[in-house]
Amino acid sequence: MESVLRPLIVIGGAVVITLLVGWLVDLLLRRADSRHHETPLWGLLRRCRPPLQVVIITALLRGSYRQSGIAWVWDHRVGIGQVLTLVLIGASAWLVVRVAATVVEASYSRYAAATRDPARVRRVRTQVTLIQRVVIAVVTVVAIAAMLLTFPPMRAVGTSMLASAGLLGIVAGVAAQSTLGNLFAGLQIAFGDMVRIGDTVVVDGEWGTIDEITLTFLSVRTWDERRITMPVSYFTSKPFENWSRGGAQMTGTVYFQLDHSAPVAAMREKLRDLLGDIAAWDGRDWSLAVTDTTPTTIEVRAVVTAKDANDIWTARCAVREQLIGWLRDHHPYALPRIATSPALLPPGEQWAELTGSTSRAGGSGTESPAGRGDSKAPRLGQG
Repeated sequence: MESVLRPLIVIGGAVVITLLVGWLVDLLLRRADSRHHETPLWGLLRRCRPPLQVVIITALLRGSYRQSGIAWVWDHRVGIGQVLTLVLIGASAWLVVRVAATVVEASYSRYAAATRDPARVRRVRTQVTLIQRVVIAVVTVVAIAAMLLTFPPMRAVGTSMLASAGLLGIVAGVAAQSTLGNLFAGLQIAFGDMVRIGDTVVVDGEWGTIDEITLTFLSVRTWDERRITMPVSYFTSKPFENWSRGGAQMTGTVYFQLDHSAPVAAMREKLRDLLGDIAAWDGRDWSLAVTDTTPTTIEVRAVVTAKDANDIWTARCAVREQLIGWLRDHHPYALPRIATSPALLPPGEQWAELTGSTSRAGGSGTESPAGRGDSKAPRLGQG
């Protein structure tokens, strides 16, 4: 009877205590969340219940599995203890990562709800994302190191490694120079506010939006849904355009090459009427002026504004399309055109004098263009 009750008490007691503690913690978090609606932390901490229960049941089994009274457990007590220790370390790391991510996410959500400036929200989002990745990386490395140190052979290796830590550090630093450079560049981007998630940038002639920032690379989503992955060190070593820096509002231009007779005043009035029907225009500013001239055309520039890069592109396309259509339908003379006409050559005698054919006609027997019947020289009407 004892051989049956002891395993049930050890294993069943661990399961019951784990479920009870998990239910009690969840109940307390729900009550705290209902009393403090302004703080999302308590509600988000409920997601930490699974790793917490794994930690509790693993710790209980690790401390009591030898008293289970099961023969094969006693025979393999060293291996089972090693496995439970590894699971406990991994579950503890999982719990720490989940708690840290929850605290960071709750802080960001509360800041985003209280801040009206989108630029500041994107800045904080970029920073908390990188902080969360750093915490995950550090906890993972520490957990793996702790797991390795539970094996007796690894302890001797660790002692010898500490003796040569200086040399290994130099070698690792030289070998991972580019990786470390990207790592520090990622931290510089996060806390230097150079670029943020959601910013509109132009890099290497490609226009897009910052989609993801990690400690080593950065992803740009282009307007045609492509993803450009670049090392973060690019943004700390080369110039790039950040259209969202200092605010998302933008000013766009549309250029027209027109004839000198183009009705500029009427175009200005038409632009004002068109902007009232273009939803992408934010109403801040607009203008139309002649900015350059050539012997055959004039350059007319229309300026419009919008709240962000996407709307400025839409507004520019709409202005270009509708103004060109209006000129084509009502003022076609204003569109540039190339005037051509057949070339006229001088009479035969003048052609001969210009080309020098008369001086060579007697000595070389060369005929003039008129005598040859050259199709390019005008005929004199002689038979």
